[in-house]
Amino acid sequence: MGDAPSLAGCLRSLRAVVFDTDGVILDSARVHAAAWQGAFDACLSAVGGQRPFDPVDDYRRYVDGRSRQDGAAGFLASRGLDLPLGDPADPPGTATVWAVAARKEELFTGLLRAQGIVAWPGTVRLLHVLRRRRVPCAAVSASRHAAELLAAAGIDGLFRAVVDGNEARRLALPGKPDPALFVEAARRLGVAVGDTAVVEDALAGVEAGRRGGFGLVVGVDRTAGPVGTAALRRHGADVVVSDPGELLTSGEG
Repeated sequence: MGDAPSLAGCLRSLRAVVFDTDGVILDSARVHAAAWQGAFDACLSAVGGQRPFDPVDDYRRYVDGRSRQDGAAGFLASRGLDLPLGDPADPPGTATVWAVAARKEELFTGLLRAQGIVAWPGTVRLLHVLRRRRVPCAAVSASRHAAELLAAAGIDGLFRAVVDGNEARRLALPGKPDPALFVEAARRLGVAVGDTAVVEDALAGVEAGRRGGFGLVVGVDRTAGPVGTAALRRHGADVVVSDPGELLTSGEG
């Protein structure tokens, strides 16, 4: 039997870890991307002459890690679609930015009901080791669903704090790449940002970690490709891994 896993050297001097949720803790990024694809392609079809939304490149560049409103506005602007902002109460559709965001929410909820959600095993192993070492952890997400999804995956007990889209709205916290969500998470853990690591797969999130002055910014590139790794490093990642489980050494880590 191998030795029990321990933390990689880059984490050993840090006192807390803040994890992004979608794509880092939960295998939910693909569900978000599929929902955005359905919402955006309806807009693109309406104007004609546009290539479809790319659930890999466009998702990562424009919407990953951002609030629904910011993500919708950013992608639509990139295609020259100047929709009015509308109102948060707008029903799902294509007439306003908020209507597109509402359509994404509708599709996302339907996909979750149909497919369910699971946690990434490597991240769960890392969380258990951090818990044994009494290193407090927080989960951060621009999504309003984060807390319920963590509970559905059975891992909510591994986090001392969760700062999700509901909390961001309540506290009027700006979205990534502003570091406010991560800073609030570190505050709730009672640890200075300089002694806290951020683990994030979105370019906007990695940039937020760097802007916030966190002690370590870990980029997660599940594509394990040179382009994704290079982009994460350009946006401020100190270390890039293909899975957070790589932040464990020896044994099963």
